Amino acid sequence: HWGAPLLESRLTLIRDGALFYRGHPTAELLDRASFEDVVGLLWTGRLEPGLASVVPRLPLLHERVADSLDRMPVLERFQLVLSAKAAEDVSGFDLTAAGVRRVGTKILRMLGALTVGSTPTDLPLARMLRAGWAPRDPDAHALLDAALILWADHELNVSTFTVRCVVSARATPYAAVLAGLSALSGGLHGGATEQVEALFDEVERPHQARPVLEARLRRGERIPGLGHSLYPDGDPRSRLLLDRLAARRRETPADAIAQAIHRECAELIEQAPNIDFATVALRRALGLPAGSAVAIFALARTAGWIAHALEQYESGRLIRPRARYIGPLPD
Repeated sequence: HWGAPLLESRLTLIRDGALFYRGHPTAELLDRASFEDVVGLLWTGRLEPGLASVVPRLPLLHERVADSLDRMPVLERFQLVLSAKAAEDVSGFDLTAAGVRRVGTKILRMLGALTVGSTPTDLPLARMLRAGWAPRDPDAHALLDAALILWADHELNVSTFTVRCVVSARATPYAAVLAGLSALSGGLHGGATEQVEALFDEVERPHQARPVLEARLRRGERIPGLGHSLYPDGDPRSRLLLDRLAARRRETPADAIAQAIHRECAELIEQAPNIDFATVALRRALGLPAGSAVAIFALARTAGWIAHALEQYESGRLIRPRARYIGPLPD
């Protein structure tokens, strides 16, 4: 049920098919701001780098399980190490705005390092990802930065609302991000990105796009990565990211497959791709590792979760909706 419950927020506006962070159109932010600037905008209201100078250390548990982490799905990897860090880091209990921003910085830099198998640094996140994933690709930094900006927040989606509920109980930012990751892992949220990956796996050549899509439709299956309930005329985030991908100096076989799926979907069911589709197309065009599309989603959205946590801590209110009872009435 859209809009129930309804919470006040100064962070994100979705209106007339466009997305705004604190009144700034995301389309304009892509041209004049970095992801770190957008973090500052969301966390403080100022369009300037928002991460603290702190560089965290990975928890002791990481040294014991490092060999097995690479074999774990990325969200589970995040949750395991973040839980261990939460147990070690008493600063998580500092719920002042400065304390939450400091812990939020630790979380973002730690998850970024886990994503590419490095140690945490104070490098901008897109630069860290490019160094670990595509060090020889000159286009990668700008495209990764754009994807992070576009994924950073999206109002009260299920993971963000979960985060706000946890924060309203005065739990730590670590607990809040863990709760957000749990919600994100569901098939109707972050799992949607993995469903798009499965679709792309089926289409091995551009000419196979139409028969693959037709077979799915005949089986009564939905086509993942298309449409969005909040954007009847198409997800603007997808358009922005796909336009930047198309503007590169070269085209890869993965680009051709993405374009074929996009074209055939428009003809068969008249639906435009959403940001899940665009991020998978980006992942494959840059040759990034499997699982990196959902990692980009989780990393970027962590910044939004911390922004909502800051708002919720400031409000001091416990989120406690009522249930409308529809069971048998007492005698």
